[in-house]
Amino acid sequence: MKTIVIRPLTAELSADYLDFFDHRAFTDDNPNGPCYCTSPNQEPEQIEQMVREFKTYGVKETLRKHAAEMLGRNQIHGYLAYDGDQSVGWCNAADMESYAGFVPAFAREIACGKTISIVCFEIAPEYRGMGIASAFIDSICTDAGSKGYAAVEGYAKLSDQRNDFDYQGPLCLYQKAGFIEVAREKGQAVMRRIL
Repeated sequence: MKTIVIRPLTAELSADYLDFFDHRAFTDDNPNGPCYCTSPNQEPEQIEQMVREFKTYGVKETLRKHAAEMLGRNQIHGYLAYDGDQSVGWCNAADMESYAGFVPAFAREIACGKTISIVCFEIAPEYRGMGIASAFIDSICTDAGSKGYAAVEGYAKLSDQRNDFDYQGPLCLYQKAGFIEVAREKGQAVMRRIL
């Protein structure tokens, strides 16, 4: 069994972040790729600018360029999973207020204080099913509690079957980690763990 280590993203780990998305993320032809997980942390105008650049530079190249720029400005927050020195997974998680469009409006309406939101998981295909998403959640909750947050939330899509669009994590993942459902709307549940 591999020993997986979870580390918060820092400026020193930016190259590992890019390496993960360059070489291991979405290598199974997942329809969410290519992606560098920039959209959760961008304003709508930034996303529109990025999309305009797709024709000029190509999709993956444009996404990577914007990710590198955002990393340089400390605009992407979350956690990397490592197997040895190699990054094998990513979880985008930060203060709810840092996500303009990725936290559902109905979740904001029932916020219970200072909250960390988990908005995205991507794990290299050969590392899925090894408990990495659960390890991300454990690390996020521990760090959020030590920083004075009231809660951690995830926004699970409600579906009877696992599919490639479950980048926000399935309901059972959050239930297993002690989260409770506090609301649901339009096929999505707000899963919350009070700290």
